[in-house]
Amino acid sequence: MAATKLQVFVALMVVMVASRQPAANGAVTCGLVASSVAPCLNYITRKGPLVASCCGGVRSLNGAASSTPARREACHCLKTIAGSVPGINYSIAGGIPGRCNVRLPFPM
Repeated sequence: MAATKLQVFVALMVVMVASRQPAANGAVTCGLVASSVAPCLNYITRKGPLVASCCGGVRSLNGAASSTPARREACHCLKTIAGSVPGINYSIAGGIPGRCNVRLPFPM
């Protein structure tokens, strides 16, 4: 049942990404955030290991969120996504940047 909910969530995020209007150059959208962190969902819900695609998504998102407004938007989107995924271990999630050797310009 939990795996089905996770699959539905990821499918909804993919639809959201596909249906969004193109963002302004350099803008961070919730679709971009969702697709970037989707590979991390099994890890942060203790259903799987940390995978390379999760680290790649975190690196990509960190690069895209290079301005203060973009970081705020990414943070807002992450909070929204986290609120819709049951069973997130926030300690594990907060440790992903360090495990992926990504330096964030702000604390998690």
